[in-house]
Amino acid sequence: MNEIPSKRQILDWIAANPTQTAKRDIAKAFGIKGAARVDLKKLLRSLEAEGHLQKRKKTYRDPEKLPPVSVVQVLPATSTGDLFAKALEWQGDGMEPAILLVMKASDPALGAGDRILARLTEIEGEGYQYEGRLIRRIAANPSQILGVFRQAAEGGRIVPVERSGKEWQVGPNDAGGAKDGELVEAEQAGPKSRMGLPRARVMTRLGDPSAPKAVSLIAIHQHDIPDHFPEDVVHEAEAQRAAGLKGREDLRDMPLVTIDPADARDHDDACYAHEDDAADNPGGHIIWVAIADVAHYVRPNSNLDREARKRGNSTYFPDRVVPMLPDHLSGDLCSLHEDVPRACLAVRMQISAEGVKLGQSFHRGLMKSAASLTYEEVQSAYEGVSISKRAAPLLEPVIKPLYEAYAALVRAREIRQPLELDLPERKIILDEDGQVASVNFRDRLDAHRLIEEFMVLANVAAAEALQAKQVPLLFRVHEEPSPEKLDALRETAQAAGLNLAKGQVLQTRHLNALLTQAEGKDEAELINMSTLRSMTQAYYSPQNFGHFGLALRSYAHFTSPIRRYADLIVHRALIRAHGWGKDGLSAEEEALLDETAQKISDTERRSMVAERDTTDRYLAAYLNERKGSEFTARISGIAKFGVFARLDESGAEGLIPIRTLGHEYFHYDKQTNSLLGSETGLLLSLGQVIEVRLSEVIAESGSVAFELLSVEGNALPKSGRKNARPVKRKLGKARKKSDKVKRSVKRKR
Repeated sequence: MNEIPSKRQILDWIAANPTQTAKRDIAKAFGIKGAARVDLKKLLRSLEAEGHLQKRKKTYRDPEKLPPVSVVQVLPATSTGDLFAKALEWQGDGMEPAILLVMKASDPALGAGDRILARLTEIEGEGYQYEGRLIRRIAANPSQILGVFRQAAEGGRIVPVERSGKEWQVGPNDAGGAKDGELVEAEQAGPKSRMGLPRARVMTRLGDPSAPKAVSLIAIHQHDIPDHFPEDVVHEAEAQRAAGLKGREDLRDMPLVTIDPADARDHDDACYAHEDDAADNPGGHIIWVAIADVAHYVRPNSNLDREARKRGNSTYFPDRVVPMLPDHLSGDLCSLHEDVPRACLAVRMQISAEGVKLGQSFHRGLMKSAASLTYEEVQSAYEGVSISKRAAPLLEPVIKPLYEAYAALVRAREIRQPLELDLPERKIILDEDGQVASVNFRDRLDAHRLIEEFMVLANVAAAEALQAKQVPLLFRVHEEPSPEKLDALRETAQAAGLNLAKGQVLQTRHLNALLTQAEGKDEAELINMSTLRSMTQAYYSPQNFGHFGLALRSYAHFTSPIRRYADLIVHRALIRAHGWGKDGLSAEEEALLDETAQKISDTERRSMVAERDTTDRYLAAYLNERKGSEFTARISGIAKFGVFARLDESGAEGLIPIRTLGHEYFHYDKQTNSLLGSETGLLLSLGQVIEVRLSEVIAESGSVAFELLSVEGNALPKSGRKNARPVKRKLGKARKKSDKVKRSVKRKR
């Protein structure tokens, strides 16, 4: 047969024989030989131009179907444990097909991002289009890049959002339709070469990096924070109904109130206090703290539970919140809204007139918040400055007793001596367009401290109650500083003319004494910062090692189960300890406590870094219009490559590169954390008051650079060298030297 087949016949053949799609295979199948092969070639080109076929490596296939053997990338496991993959060779116009990976017991474990060669089989009537079976693993998760795409004549480059990141080259076929200035997510394309820029392939376009909420979007993608709930998780949340009174104590008549920031979306804690009428506790108080009963809705090993454990905690940005739980729970059923019955776990604590906790009891109840108040509203009412309509009827029966109980806790705090750092917290205010309107420092009111003390007391009560009942839990652990960090702090203090005693078991009261010495002096901020940097990072653990910073033997997070998974674990432990239901801590969860503790400690650190990066980017965007302006600042860090400065006005931090400090050599002293000019004797050390000029801002990465103008009110000394410029070599001598080198290495054969 030398007759040229029709277009339909060719398409039917390719569909029926997906592994034999080369031109040679098609010609053989239809008996086409000699000059007729030219006509076949023209026909195949016509089908390709019409979009019916796609040529790839001398083979033809339907662009709306995947080849039977394809390279795919493994996606994160679903909440049900299923493993799906996405095709890296999909070029169709329709929806990208879903591939379910069917694994054998002998197959190696695969993780999200792994690339595999898979044999694909088309499936009909399921929620996915293909089943994939592993042939072999190609490579682990490739390098991920998040940055701004800069278009070039052919392809372009990606400028990473990370401060220390290097640029990546994008080929003309790897841009994925990205436009100049667009924020993109890319991955490494091919092996890294020893020469030139590494190559990348654009995977996802994220839009304009200067658009509202794009700043937090960068952090979300950069740190791989899940910001979308799977459908099964959302459906499970929306199927929940508000808990009733069955099996609970009726606490609805108790005037519990929530006290939160004005912009709070969820309310997970409420409190109430009154005088203790017990004869053996004169001047004592009874404090109630009620916490949202999240464990009632989020059951162990449910879709909601697996997703919450994966997230670990909520992440808070200036422009958005990435919650641990879907909004139906976090913003509604679990939130202690005003005048709405809500399920809760409550602790009743008895304290003495000196603030010592004498006992506690836990209750699973149904409460109704008497009011949702703000910190400013409560403080203003207590001081009599301004009393709102909501606060007025609660002033005498609720607000004043809260402050009286707080006064007792302050007396106990003074004896316990937890670490008292004075480091103001920045607050970024955004306008309606999502741009930075102002940068302020948060006010620290007694109302803030009141709630903090109540929550600390409730957390201690939870830890002690579970220890007494010998039920496993997750402690919040904060270990004492290392000897090396203490030595560095001691040297910093001595350089500032202060003293931190040596040769004794370190306690927080010793550090507080140092902070008191520095109070009111120029070195106060330096000492507070240095003390903070000497601290270890707190973490979660099934083993109790105490909490150094709070000066407590036992401490567990109990008061924020809407936004922290650790608190949910403690709630389940309390339910199990008191026999309140079947939704307590399971044996399976108990066996995984070590793993859970590690995981949520990691997610907490991830959120902290993401929040800090976002704040830095917002501050950089805020300063972007003020290049060339001069500011007062303090030296906040010293390194070999330069000096870090923090602006007094906004708290923004930037780098003064050492190359901009003059032409002299600067000696870096690690012990004293200082730089010393070799010629001028200019000394730069932590805490110094300096004046700087804003020289460079890169908003995408949050990078800020300054130029140093003065130190402690004194202009910078000039170098003693007369010739600041590098000495020019004479061309003739340089050529002669070069010729000598060439002759010396010339080989004779």
